Amino acid sequence: MSDLDSQTAYMPWLDDVDGRAAILDYGCGYGRTMQALERQGFTDLSGVDTSPGMISRARTLHPTMHFAVLDAPPVLAHPDASLDVVLLFAVLTCVPGNDAQRRLVGELSRVLKPGGVLYLSDLLLQGDRRNRDRYARCAERYGTYGVFETGDGAVCRHHPSDGFTSLLAGFEIADTRRITVATMNGHESKGIQILARRGQLC
Repeated sequence: MSDLDSQTAYMPWLDDVDGRAAILDYGCGYGRTMQALERQGFTDLSGVDTSPGMISRARTLHPTMHFAVLDAPPVLAHPDASLDVVLLFAVLTCVPGNDAQRRLVGELSRVLKPGGVLYLSDLLLQGDRRNRDRYARCAERYGTYGVFETGDGAVCRHHPSDGFTSLLAGFEIADTRRITVATMNGHESKGIQILARRGQLC
């Protein structure tokens, strides 16, 4: 779901997660992050993506894992409170609208168990002239500073560092870290990773 080359999981954040935990990679691509988790001893791994081609490749590369195509994103087939961990790596940059982002996070909250972990990794607003210019060009059209169009017609979004606070209002932020991400077109971009926990039910 993303044009990012990689956003590597910070494994110490998952040290307290049981190896049998049910983990979903939302926007899994062909399963590279899931493969890294398998190497760390996690056994209940599943992934979803909007690209049938990516899912087909993932099934070929990782026949022991479970993969599904997202037919009507962000809706998942998983029951309520059925997952221990959801990974959301480089997905929000591909979901430029505020309402669409809120629907996605709401769906992930639905499928997470109380106290379950949402591990989010995405791109921040960039300060270089190239990005500032394209943010400015698209701000009026899309109503949000940070939204931009790519050369192949995709509409993407970078986020202010405090922009995740309201989006994750139903979660407790456990930790954050800044990262540098190499994109497929050779640029280095500033990113952020957030470890959040779904609130406990009353």
